[in-house]
Amino acid sequence: MMWKPDRQGKKPLYEQIADHLEQQISYGEFPPGSLLPSERKLAEQLGVNRSTVILAFAELRSMGIVESRTGSGTRVSRTKWEAMPKHTPNWSRYCEGGSFLPNLPFLRKIREALAQQPSLIDMASGELSPDLAPTDEIAALMSEHRYTSYLGYDNPQGYVPLREALVGYLDAYRKIQTTGSSILITSGSQQSLYLITQCLLSPGDAVAIEDPSYCYSLPMFQSAGLRLFRLPVDQDGVRPEDIRILYKKHRIKMVFVNPNFQNPTGTVLSMERRRQLLHIASELGLPIVEDDPFSLTAYGEEAPVPLKSMDTNGSVLYIGSFSKIAASGLRIGWMVAPHSIVERLADARQQMDFGLSVIPQQVAAQFIQSSYFQPHLERLQLQLQFKRDLAIASLRKELPDSISFTAPQGGLHLWCQLRHDVPDGKLLEEAVRKGVVFVPGSVYGSDAGFVRFTYARAKAEDIETGISGFAQALRELLS
Repeated sequence: MMWKPDRQGKKPLYEQIADHLEQQISYGEFPPGSLLPSERKLAEQLGVNRSTVILAFAELRSMGIVESRTGSGTRVSRTKWEAMPKHTPNWSRYCEGGSFLPNLPFLRKIREALAQQPSLIDMASGELSPDLAPTDEIAALMSEHRYTSYLGYDNPQGYVPLREALVGYLDAYRKIQTTGSSILITSGSQQSLYLITQCLLSPGDAVAIEDPSYCYSLPMFQSAGLRLFRLPVDQDGVRPEDIRILYKKHRIKMVFVNPNFQNPTGTVLSMERRRQLLHIASELGLPIVEDDPFSLTAYGEEAPVPLKSMDTNGSVLYIGSFSKIAASGLRIGWMVAPHSIVERLADARQQMDFGLSVIPQQVAAQFIQSSYFQPHLERLQLQLQFKRDLAIASLRKELPDSISFTAPQGGLHLWCQLRHDVPDGKLLEEAVRKGVVFVPGSVYGSDAGFVRFTYARAKAEDIETGISGFAQALRELLS
């Protein structure tokens, strides 16, 4: 039986093919100087895209195992296998080592598909489309202001004027009172989470995360050796009493929540549960990490208050970011925490990269203090609501009896439950063939049968086409 790559395996297809070919060559099945099958022929034999074989050949070339010449095909290297060979390190083996785990297989497949097929309608990536970003506003600010001529390392805690601007921003928009010394500037929410998991926790520590949760899709928790315990999310968010149960049973050391337009479900933690959560955290001495990237996307209503604004005991580490309300490319996030924690994490960050570039920090400081910021937020909220409504209308038209969901009142995502049992992997592959990508719900720790559509990334005119492609893929698998 001919060997085939394992499509359900953790390793990308091109790496599996490269490893298999390397093994065949080492066994002498392809002697030095021999011609390998053409990219097209090998792709047909293995049942993969030609682009996957191209990547596999590139991997072998990087190790000096094969050589390719235009018009002559790909041959096994003669010099690699001579009597006194000059060996290139087997980089693929090194990639499998280390303690920092790679992204989940589904996320790698989605990234690979988007890289190979730029025309795919992207309903997977959790970011804003270019037309939603304040591009013109930032360009105007950069022409109006002369930025510093000093381009050396800045304060490891972050650019002081940006931290001072965030003090006013957090008070005005999030009802959080803090000081510049209690703010750490990061490159985004993920860096904040990384610093917390690496610096404030130890391997073997137990932590509680929502179920489903964006945190579940981040291998950084497993890379840090943490034990994850789940807090089920219902229509009102997590149930605080579950935290008490987990604490008694597993001695959890930290709780991670996304209470406002939670990713992926879009739910908002009820006010009563917020009070209960803070009370239990105070009673048990448990830190709460509040990730709050979506609050200011609230559609036509006041943004939900953060836990941090209600925190009178200093239990909450608050994480924010510009990625979901302005531009992910600015790479500006922040954490509000006790000064001792900020100093500890700033020291660790300085060891990693000596701090962020000062220029994006200057731009961000100017933007949140400018007359452009509030109009941008209002436009963003209206356009996100419009895109959400397009996605909902398309789903109701295409799959009225096959899918259920609750319309979110903010955020970027639509969390849907399928009423049919369809394997995640096959549905994703078929959707890619139909020209659209989404994220299977299992990425976020949920049971099979859920999907997450991000309506913020795709162009408005492509949303209906994307949902139609997904519906065709689902119908074909069901038939």
